[in-house]
Amino acid sequence: MQLPPYHTFPDIRGDKVSLRQIQPADVHDIIEISFYDAVQANSWQQAIAMQDKINMDYVEGNSIHWGIAERVTNKIIGTCGYYRGLDKGSGELGFVLLPQYQGQGYMSASIALAIDFGINEIGLKRIWAETSKGNENAIKLLERLNFIKVAELEDDGIEYELIGFPQRLII
Repeated sequence: MQLPPYHTFPDIRGDKVSLRQIQPADVHDIIEISFYDAVQANSWQQAIAMQDKINMDYVEGNSIHWGIAERVTNKIIGTCGYYRGLDKGSGELGFVLLPQYQGQGYMSASIALAIDFGINEIGLKRIWAETSKGNENAIKLLERLNFIKVAELEDDGIEYELIGFPQRLII
């Protein structure tokens, strides 16, 4: 298993998106989707502080958090990554996308890249995600990407797990 941090932060390029490290200049574009421990940023300063915590989690080997960059503009339009369980061979996959980019295939492409990295580079044996029961878009996305519901959670959440790891995920 190859856990973070890596000698060089992994940038992953796909046809539609790239997954790359979020820079301080990027944070202004994603304040409305900046979260840490389920708390949303209310200001640029709070978003920067959250990004600093996310970067420290990466340095400590606990997570890897990518900015989703639209390939043409290189603008960060969302985030995704693995946030828990890496040291146990599993990864909780989390993701969020700016509303104006939803429904255009950006997140499907991003999650496919993240899953491929998790399986083939980190060596994860289990990939899972949590969402709320009311987040129909996330539920449809997870199910389309071969995740199945494995648990209903106390806080109105649902846990999904990727079943049948493909060598390369094709969407």
